[in-house]
Amino acid sequence: MQMDCTQIFIEVKKASRELTDLSEEHVNRILADLADETVTNIPAIISENEKDLNRMDKNDPRYDRLRLTESRVKNIASNVRNLAGLSSPAGKLISEYKKSNGLVISRISVPFGVIGIIYEARPDVTFDVFSLCLKSRNACILKGGSDAINSNTAIVRVIIEVLKRNGINRDILAMLPAGREETTQLLDARGYVDLIIPRGSQQLIDYVRANATIPVIETGAGICHTYFDESGDAEKGRAVIHNAKTRRVSVCNALDCLIIHENRLDILYFLVESCADQGVMIYADTKAYNALSGRYPGSLLKVAAPGSFGTEFLSYKMAVKTVRSFTEALDHIAEYGSKHSEAIISESENAINAFFKYVDAAAVYSNASTAFTDGAEFGLGAETGISTQKLHARGPMALEALNTYKWIIRGNGQIRP
Repeated sequence: MQMDCTQIFIEVKKASRELTDLSEEHVNRILADLADETVTNIPAIISENEKDLNRMDKNDPRYDRLRLTESRVKNIASNVRNLAGLSSPAGKLISEYKKSNGLVISRISVPFGVIGIIYEARPDVTFDVFSLCLKSRNACILKGGSDAINSNTAIVRVIIEVLKRNGINRDILAMLPAGREETTQLLDARGYVDLIIPRGSQQLIDYVRANATIPVIETGAGICHTYFDESGDAEKGRAVIHNAKTRRVSVCNALDCLIIHENRLDILYFLVESCADQGVMIYADTKAYNALSGRYPGSLLKVAAPGSFGTEFLSYKMAVKTVRSFTEALDHIAEYGSKHSEAIISESENAINAFFKYVDAAAVYSNASTAFTDGAEFGLGAETGISTQKLHARGPMALEALNTYKWIIRGNGQIRP
């Protein structure tokens, strides 16, 4: 049954103004309390999460993203504690100058107000988004999918209990029902919601972008490449490729396509050998296929089709592309990349610097795994998503990205001639 969300939007908007008066010390106490309460409620959270897992096919790429374990929840709680130790951007002076007419013009960072998050099977997002929004003094409206409804409800219950215990208006957080109609209402909540951030499939992001009447920050798909250059170190490459592909296949920073210079095809099997131990299916172009045939397990090796490139696999699958030059590698990334994370394995400083200069992505690496593209790993505490666009925010979006700014002009009777 469709629910009219207007009153929810009104209450969240009203409550958002109360966040302005919260001291940094008070916010940090709430976050520390939330971290402790989360650990206390691990059994209850996991129990509700199992209800969601039981409704999803284990072969679904979203299954791993949906799954909460004791260690994952403890890691989430640790991130919340770490966030409490960071400085909030809200109210910080960005710049200030005095004009010849005596006007003092300042620019200060301020929260957006109300942020709406639309996301799929990622219950950890519920923790991350609330914590970041509270720290940056934003209220938030969560719109999770039906696939994580029990997990999200359990997490929100923990958060609400912490807010009540600390004397905070619970309306700074709202979770909408999981229906499609509620999504439509959120996308059209102009005047109540200041920013929409979608987290999920490319289809979800495209739908939000096409239908929102509110500004949207896209946290796009992660089609990530690693280019093994002509001068690449084999041991470094082997370790980086294995980690980027297999550490956690269902996340957006996982490796989707290995690009290799044709002069290094003789070590291709060495580079990917350890991936076979975890059942990684390789879709190789003709040259790479010939280099691997008879060595890499035949059941895990296929000839690449046109659709093998430019695909975010979110599973134990990887494409391999052979190139004749550094420029051809750049061209492939430009055509098939999603501007998320790209890496080069090379011992040539010239090649590395050129890669940094010419690759258009939010995060560009040399001799390191793309798995590091993460708000916590970047020292940001957590993230609301990884933006692949260029306006306002790019890469892991944390505290600073959840603030905008306003101008403050102090005068003493000045008028403009």
